[in-house]
Amino acid sequence: MRKPYVILIGSASGIGKSTISAELAKALNIKHLIESDFIRAVVRGIIGKEYAPALHSSSYDAYKHIRNKSRYDSYDELVSAGFDDHASYVIPALEKIIQRAITDYDDIIIEGVHLVPGLINIEQFRDEANIYFFILISDEESHKERFVKRAIQIHRGGKQLDFFKENRIIHDHLLTQAQNNNVTIIDTESIESSLEGILSIINKSCTTIKLINTIDELEDVVDIISNKNNGTLEKITYNIKGFKEPLIRNIDVYDTKSANRFINSINENKDKKEYLSQLYELSEFREARICASNQDNLDKIIKELQNKGYVLDE
Repeated sequence: MRKPYVILIGSASGIGKSTISAELAKALNIKHLIESDFIRAVVRGIIGKEYAPALHSSSYDAYKHIRNKSRYDSYDELVSAGFDDHASYVIPALEKIIQRAITDYDDIIIEGVHLVPGLINIEQFRDEANIYFFILISDEESHKERFVKRAIQIHRGGKQLDFFKENRIIHDHLLTQAQNNNVTIIDTESIESSLEGILSIINKSCTTIKLINTIDELEDVVDIISNKNNGTLEKITYNIKGFKEPLIRNIDVYDTKSANRFINSINENKDKKEYLSQLYELSEFREARICASNQDNLDKIIKELQNKGYVLDE
């Protein structure tokens, strides 16, 4: 029997998570779509303002209630700390909702700014649910444009416009938390591409292959997997001679932007490229976990890699 889907979509305000979540619910025929803002309203009714002033503030100005502000080295750290404090009151309720959905065998999508990687404990649900966690990001210009449009549509929009800087800090904080906790990051260049990227991960077919490409051929490998075939490269495992345990590196290349970011991080960092070159020399092959939207696309990727001589023949 298939385990229920639990899909979490977090981002700063004005990125597009509500629109993407609604479209995702339609695509997957999931009836239960919950906004964390509604759960926050319930929690506010239980915990009074005098006990939790950060909870009764907005996510972007909760930092004002931090008592010892001087212990933070920067304004960004202060805003992020206030945001985490604000979200921490909502997260236990969200975890209870997830557990109830699993108990009732219901698929569920939860979206909201309060879904903070590293604060919400999704590992406790791994054995009981097909759980997916996405953090949506955007470049600053696109974010501001969407932020303004969203602010105009809601009654408190004028106030929100004054706090775009703080929302951008929250955006960057969520991105860092996602990177530190191996949560999938989706660049919302467009609603359509974001939805396609999320669906490809949820519905994906995956396998592990043994690669024997050189470090200079890595860019071509990534190009075949991601840019040409819309596949994903999730992780690479190095089996180094003389070491009992393999060295595992999460790659998380899921679209053209992340592929280019990954390759540029190597080509533009001489020390990193030299380090990888040494890993390549010490390992006879690399085990790469690759995924595609379906089995046919996955087979196509493997065949192209084989034709280039990048896959170990066994």
